[in-house]
Amino acid sequence: MAKTSIRHSDHVLNTVQSNQAAALSAVAASWRRSALHHGLDPAESLRGERLGESGMVRLREANGELLSVASPIFDSLFGTLCRAGCGIYLANENGVVIESRCTAGDTALFETLNLVRGACWSEAAEGTNGIGTCLVEARQVAILRHEHFASRNIGVSCMDSPIFDPEGRLVAALDVSTCRSDHGEAMAGVIAALVHCTAQQIERDYFCLRYANARIFFAEADGSAGGPALLAVDRDDLVIGATRAARVRFRLGLQPLMAPRPLADLIGMADRTSFRDGERAVLHQALARSGGNVTAAARRLGIGRATFYRRMERVELACAH
Repeated sequence: MAKTSIRHSDHVLNTVQSNQAAALSAVAASWRRSALHHGLDPAESLRGERLGESGMVRLREANGELLSVASPIFDSLFGTLCRAGCGIYLANENGVVIESRCTAGDTALFETLNLVRGACWSEAAEGTNGIGTCLVEARQVAILRHEHFASRNIGVSCMDSPIFDPEGRLVAALDVSTCRSDHGEAMAGVIAALVHCTAQQIERDYFCLRYANARIFFAEADGSAGGPALLAVDRDDLVIGATRAARVRFRLGLQPLMAPRPLADLIGMADRTSFRDGERAVLHQALARSGGNVTAAARRLGIGRATFYRRMERVELACAH
């Protein structure tokens, strides 16, 4: 094992020195980040410290909404993979493990690897690894055995997928790790697909929980964002929330705060400009299209400003000043 670790460390350092390798391989690019940006040594045998109990309590409380959604889905994934010798992990945006599952028989092994609650698996702490690299690159990754930066981690394979919150911010990485020597690339591909689907389910349920009082519109994603393309729509057909995939699909931008937009404008529906379709909805949409400017909204509908205000009052529609 010692000779294997030395050979691995030498291979990593040789690759780090090659600019061409980094251009051709995402793993090699991550190795360069680990060595050159974070100053890590692939031969280092010491592992980072774990967060204490009180720190873990605060961290889990801060992620309470995410954990409430993720836990039952997490349990379902573990039920599927537990007999395959896998550990299931959820890490926050900083790479700290906040939730974990493994069988009693595998506990000691994963403890040795420091795959436990409170351990930090960011790239800055561990170099190239499933959790850390997934968070840096904000995409699904699989880091198999010798693709890890640190020699101490080459006995494990990690399959990960990012999770974005209802405002489109990266908040977690879902990880499945295995030390089984008989788990090759084919098995890793199957597990990676399960991880991806589970992460999407968590993201979907998280969004639906946050917008429980809105209608949820399912749209077809363009494939580049990798998650569910969901829009939250209020009673006036204004889009008040969107997942990251929907923000990419409809070019809404990735900033958390998003101005309401008429659903019709986003999905190409016929423009509702007649009061027959619901006076309140028409007024609200006109305001949204005019950036809250009442004069411009009234002009858009072909009515006077005073009339617009009277109609707003009649349908109990408030205007932000």
